[in-house]
Amino acid sequence: MPSHVKNYSLLLLLAVLWSGSFAFIKIGVESVGPLTLTWARLSIAAVLLMIWLKLNSIRLPRNLGYWKICAFIGLIGNALPFSLISWGETRIDSGLTAVLMGIMPITTAVLAHIFIKDESFTARTGMGIMVGLGSVAVLVGPAAFEGLSGPLVAQLAVVLSAICYGASTTFTRFFSGHWSGKQIAGGTMICACLWMTPVTFLIESPLTQSITASGWLAIAYLGVGPTAIAMLIFFHLISQLGANRFAQVNYIVPVLGALWGVLFLNEIFSWRLITALTLVVISINIVRPPKNLARTLKT
Repeated sequence: MPSHVKNYSLLLLLAVLWSGSFAFIKIGVESVGPLTLTWARLSIAAVLLMIWLKLNSIRLPRNLGYWKICAFIGLIGNALPFSLISWGETRIDSGLTAVLMGIMPITTAVLAHIFIKDESFTARTGMGIMVGLGSVAVLVGPAAFEGLSGPLVAQLAVVLSAICYGASTTFTRFFSGHWSGKQIAGGTMICACLWMTPVTFLIESPLTQSITASGWLAIAYLGVGPTAIAMLIFFHLISQLGANRFAQVNYIVPVLGALWGVLFLNEIFSWRLITALTLVVISINIVRPPKNLARTLKT
């Protein structure tokens, strides 16, 4: 299989995993606190990744620089945004969340322009972002913007999580040449779990909460799919696609979320979904670098 086909197939798989996470977060926070949900999913993912690394004879570096980077990415890429989204979704709807999360590729483009020399902000990047934002706007429609009268703090929490994801994507790409994606994934997940442990036990006392069967299901799915498996894919794709192209996944996620509603909730397959999907594909191809630059990056 050609490498670009493999990479974009993995990008689609990642979008599938992440698009289902919002529904499971909704289910989870009905049973446990948002911090407990975040801590539990990170703990499961950390254990699974450690087992996976052990089975594949992959050791984590012991130098301080590696752990500083993992601690930084674990905070801004996992612990903080997971908590903010879990808390925010208890107060605003998913349509508005999709609109607010659209800032992530913009944040990524700006930071990548500053820190990554081969990912400068160009007209192609700007056009791709605008088309991608258009796909989200078409998908959710004007009704989602009515939610802007809702809790401002919750909206700011989602915006901050999108900024965190953009920063995490950029700095993961910046440091991707120092260690393998698998090593960064393992160390990042350990650090993210360590960040959440004292905060969660101090604020929510997770061991005293009564968790329903649906709550356990949500925790299990979030820990295995959108966290453990997704992190391995994430750290692999960053070095392969670059920060800007990878950031376009944020436009695929809400489209797939709507598609799950068609397949499993008997919702109508509307023109909005078809148009949004078309615009997402166009935006990814716009941001994709010209062939000669792509060859240069591969070599």
